[in-house]
Amino acid sequence: MAELQRRVLELRTAPLERVTDNLPRTARAVAEKLGKRVEVEVQGAELELDRAILDRLSEPLLHLVRNAVDHGLEKPADRIAAGKPEVGRLRIEARRLRDSIWIDVTDDGRGIDLASVCRRAVAAGLIHEDLASDLPPEEVVRFIFHPGLSTAHSVSEVSGRGVGMDAVKATVEGLGGEVLLRTERGRGTTTTLRVPITAAVQRVLLVGIADDRVAIPISKVERILEVPADTIERAAGDAFALIDGTPIPVLSLAERLRIEHAGAGGAAAGGSVPLVISEIRGERVALAVDRFEGQQEFYVKPVPELLGCVRILSGLTVLQDGSPVFLLDLNQLV
Repeated sequence: MAELQRRVLELRTAPLERVTDNLPRTARAVAEKLGKRVEVEVQGAELELDRAILDRLSEPLLHLVRNAVDHGLEKPADRIAAGKPEVGRLRIEARRLRDSIWIDVTDDGRGIDLASVCRRAVAAGLIHEDLASDLPPEEVVRFIFHPGLSTAHSVSEVSGRGVGMDAVKATVEGLGGEVLLRTERGRGTTTTLRVPITAAVQRVLLVGIADDRVAIPISKVERILEVPADTIERAAGDAFALIDGTPIPVLSLAERLRIEHAGAGGAAAGGSVPLVISEIRGERVALAVDRFEGQQEFYVKPVPELLGCVRILSGLTVLQDGSPVFLLDLNQLV
C-alpha cells in the first residue's frame, strides 16, 4: 500500500521548474524594455509540488517577477549613484519545510516607500490620517495587498495599475497558503509564498443554499452562529449584523453565487439567519447561508476547464452520495 501511495503521488506531482523556467527570460525582457539590467538566480526548482497547485502558481510568480523588475530595481545610473552594482539582482528561491514549499522572490532594489503606502491608504479611506503615523511597518505592508492600492508612481505597460498583489494573495490563500512581504528602503524587497506540497486533503465547512451545497475552507472560518433575522440592519442595499458589539457587513451567499433563492439568507428558517464569520481581503464579514451541513475532509480536484474562468470556484469534489460540491475562494466574493 505504501508503494502504491508513493507511485500515485509521483503521478500527481511535478518539479517547480515547470513554472520557473521562463521567469529569468521574462525578467530580462521586462528589464530591457525599461532600460534596466537584471541578473536572475533560481534555486530549489527541483522541488516537487502537486500539479494542481503548480498550475495556479504560474500567474502569481510571473506577476511578482515583473513587479520586482518594474517597481523594485533601479535604472543603472540610479544604482551606481546609490553605491550598488549597475546590474540588479533578482533571486527566486524555494525550500521545503515539513508539508509546505516556501518560495522567496527577492530583489536588491529601492524597497517600498511605506510612508507613500500610508498616504495612499489614507487617500483611499482605508485608515484615518490620525492613526496612520502610529502604524508599525508590518501593518502598513498589509495595505499593499488591498485591491486598487498601487505602489507605483505612474501606470506603466508592465505594472502599476493597482491590480496584481491582491490577486497574488487571493490565489495563494485559495490554495491554503499565505503571502508574506518584507521590505527595506534602499535595500530591496522579499515576497514569500507558502503553499502546501499536496492538494490531497482539505478540511471544509459544508453549507447549504436552497437546494445546493458549497464548501468553505475551514482556514477561512472564524466561527459560525445564528442570529435573529430582525437584528440584521439594512440600509441603502447593504446589510449589517452586530457581532460582539461590532457591526459587520452581511453578504448573502445566494446573491453572490446567483443561486435562485426563496428565503432571505436563511431568515425563513425559524426566524434566524445562519452566519459564517470570515475575513475577506482584510475585512471581517458575515456570510448568510441557509444551513450548516458539518465539516468534512476531502480531496480537492481542479475545476473543470469549462468553468476555469469562474474565479470564485477554486476546486471540486464529489461527496459519498455522488453529488458534486464546489470549494469557494472567498476572496473572489468582493
